[in-house]
Amino acid sequence: MRRAPALPFLLVTVFVDMLGLGLIVPIMPALWSAVTTDPAAAVFWSGLLGSIFGLLQFTAAPLLGRLSDRYGRRPILLIALGCLGVDWLAHATATGPWTLLAFHAVAGACAATNTVVNAYIADVTPPTGRARAYGLIGSAFGLGFVAGPVIGGLLGAVDVRLPFFAAAALSLANVAYGWFVLPESHPGDRTVPLTLRMANPITAVAALLRRPVLGRLAWARLSADIARMIFQSIWTFFLAHRFGWNTAHIGVVMAATALAGALFQARAVGPIVARLGDKRAAVAGTIIGVTSFAGLAVVTTPPALYVFLAIGILGSFGGAAAQSWISRTAGDDEQGTVQGALTGIGAAAETVVPIAAGTVFGWSLAYASPGLIFVGATAFAMLSALILAATPDLRSSVRP
Repeated sequence: MRRAPALPFLLVTVFVDMLGLGLIVPIMPALWSAVTTDPAAAVFWSGLLGSIFGLLQFTAAPLLGRLSDRYGRRPILLIALGCLGVDWLAHATATGPWTLLAFHAVAGACAATNTVVNAYIADVTPPTGRARAYGLIGSAFGLGFVAGPVIGGLLGAVDVRLPFFAAAALSLANVAYGWFVLPESHPGDRTVPLTLRMANPITAVAALLRRPVLGRLAWARLSADIARMIFQSIWTFFLAHRFGWNTAHIGVVMAATALAGALFQARAVGPIVARLGDKRAAVAGTIIGVTSFAGLAVVTTPPALYVFLAIGILGSFGGAAAQSWISRTAGDDEQGTVQGALTGIGAAAETVVPIAAGTVFGWSLAYASPGLIFVGATAFAMLSALILAATPDLRSSVRP
């Protein structure tokens, strides 16, 4: 029997993952309040949960990527999805914070979905088509972000634990779906060595950063991730302080932005990158992102805000182009290792940046300058563009 194509499954995987995460966003405060019975303790445990998840993801992602090079993408991806489903079940049934912490730590250690999905795409997609595929992945991510909080809010109104059961069911159903339809893209190479040194995330990340071209691309990716995380960490607070919007208004703007971004990535990224090539598209998209961040730093009216958000959406092709460039530069036998190290770098930044961005944003409010935080995002995005521009493209993908 002919198996279903891999890309649709990967799109469903990313969508379901983001949908599951989005389902529980509106419910987490109520769940933690129910578990701890103390608002202050609820905030503490919620923050600790996020930090533990990021720390375990940083620790395990390089190893999981290497395991996918050794044993294949399919088993590692299905294990990661299964861990996430079990974690949501634990959220739904937990009666104490330590249970939630333990299972969330396991989910963080198994959070290899993006690592393996990116490696899988590199396995099955020709270089000239990878940017389009990565754009579709970004689109699925955005659609899940739009649908998740809406569905989670509706289910949470019925019962505070119902969204977690729904998220678990979606994740475990995706495991079953993948078990029957997902072919192996990389059978694995049992000669790929596994040592304690290679299992060390710091060693794996350092090895990637030392490489001439991939190291530069990793630094550029880190700088772009920091800019993006600054934006994500304080965005809702910025809108509330700058414009005085309520939760409903902010939710509508965020959903509309995510939906527009998803449609743009699904339809426009492939043709743009095919026209420009990976390097020029990565640089151009990042520079457009710099313009968006710089505008948000000084914006004072809603119409201007919408313009700069639209500019940011237009520049989103840069991320897919950079990911395609990285996958072309890495060898076929090391896609999982490279993607795992990149996930580890992103996880480390995700653990640190929200705290730092929140501190700076709080300080800026004392001076009535909520847009000041975007100056930092602009600087990191510009640094990313400069690194990309200075990095040689050894295997150009520009079509003649």
